[in-house]
Amino acid sequence: MNKLVIASRNRGKIAEYGEMLRDLPVEILSLADFPDLPEVRETGRTFRENALIKARAAAAATGLIALADDSGLEVDYLNGAPGVYSSRYAGPEQNDEANNRKLLAALEGVPMARRGARFRCVIAIVTPEGREFLSEGVCDGRISLAPRGRAGFGYDPLFLVPSLGKTFAELGPEVKNRISHRAQALRAARDMLRRLI
Repeated sequence: MNKLVIASRNRGKIAEYGEMLRDLPVEILSLADFPDLPEVRETGRTFRENALIKARAAAAATGLIALADDSGLEVDYLNGAPGVYSSRYAGPEQNDEANNRKLLAALEGVPMARRGARFRCVIAIVTPEGREFLSEGVCDGRISLAPRGRAGFGYDPLFLVPSLGKTFAELGPEVKNRISHRAQALRAARDMLRRLI
């Protein structure tokens, strides 16, 4: 069976990819399967640049087809922040809870009508030979006034999908994996993955 390495150690993200790719004839690996690989610094200024940095490094280090994404939350009221700094919004040593607290503090007193936001994801697929493919997905929503739900990770408890009246953390994985920014980007990348594997 062919192997695909997801260039991430984020368990939540790996689980989502495993679910969304379960019908492909491929063994899904992650960077956790390669503990000796050094951490790759995300030095890009865009999601595209960071996704390519991670996928190139994983493909070169493992000799396998690598898939990496860079994704984040863009809040209109904050001029697109936290953007590429979403995972370290509250500082490099912080966590999801700290990031969510900082976001709520930055939006304190802002009415729902002005809390528009979107999750954006860029997926890069890189082969060991250096072929590169990109896709992108966007999911629009709003930032809720308080965390809601227990599922998911990151900003999921705050990201409200108005058409459903629920946050990502209140949706089951089946629904989230159908409408999320990552799911949209992956749908665009699936044909290429099928050809490669």
